[in-house]
Amino acid sequence: MISSPSDKTVFITGATGFVGSYVARRFLADGYRVNALTRQPGQFGLLTDIANHITWHPGDVTDIPALEAVIRPNQDVIHAAAVVSFSPKDRRAMEKVNVEGTANLVNVCLNAGVRKLGFVSSVAALGRPARKNPDASQPTVIDENQKWAENPENSFYAQTKYRAELEVWRGMAEGLNAVIVNPSVVMGVGDWNRTSTQLVKYVLDEKQFYPNGLINYVDVLDVADALTRLMYSDISAERFVLNGGTMPYRDFFGQLAVALGKRPPSVAVPDWLTQVLWPVEAVRSALTGSTPLITRETARSARSFYRMNGEKITQTLDFQYHSFAETVERVVGAVSK
Repeated sequence: MISSPSDKTVFITGATGFVGSYVARRFLADGYRVNALTRQPGQFGLLTDIANHITWHPGDVTDIPALEAVIRPNQDVIHAAAVVSFSPKDRRAMEKVNVEGTANLVNVCLNAGVRKLGFVSSVAALGRPARKNPDASQPTVIDENQKWAENPENSFYAQTKYRAELEVWRGMAEGLNAVIVNPSVVMGVGDWNRTSTQLVKYVLDEKQFYPNGLINYVDVLDVADALTRLMYSDISAERFVLNGGTMPYRDFFGQLAVALGKRPPSVAVPDWLTQVLWPVEAVRSALTGSTPLITRETARSARSFYRMNGEKITQTLDFQYHSFAETVERVVGAVSK
């Protein structure tokens, strides 16, 4: 039986980010005292409106003394901090934060004797098996039992999240009580210019192109709900894929565009064209110092045919995903304000 935290205190890394901010709000709503790490004191991201309800601590996951100063025995810890990028220029930062930062956090949690660690990973960390049926009608299914295999479709980001998970599993082997969640593309209300919510911005800008692949998605409210429920449960040393649905990009953008009153993308990007475009973008990016609009990794991802099986969480807990229509309705409401 897992004990309850002695004072209902949780420490969160990545709290100002998309997923981390919703997790922080959920813990606050449940009566927890929330401590959060911040790299930029005074800048609270998506938590600006409730920043005074949170105790902020300067530092980041590469700063071991900063972690040791705030992580206490019998405390809950959520690790949501990560660098998400598919640009080659961010590889060093992903290695430093995603892998080394997670190792630091695991070690500090072990030394402090925390009650439980919840790690926000990604479906990318599950890897991508060789596709036997590269077809939208017969997608390759991936679940929690998927074993990592080297594949050109595994991005560098995926590699760092996989190795970060290995650090968490190592911690579990050394006695750390922990759970892992692997969300797919996270949708919801946030900063339309960052992370997965840029997909909404893409539709708002009435872009005309869409890739031929499939998109797996999950509501950010479901990620926060699933993670907190797992933290409150006796479940330990398990991972859970979080995926509310899978559909072709054309349908995804089309339904979102209709709801937003925008013209949907109407031109499918052929696979050969993405292979031509990414080297051109790499040169443009190198010359201008800007972030490439398309990379080798995003080109491969956009034409993939995988379906993430997120049923384990519904079979383990009293849990139900929001429908895509419900998520879109909330997004439209936020955009309309």
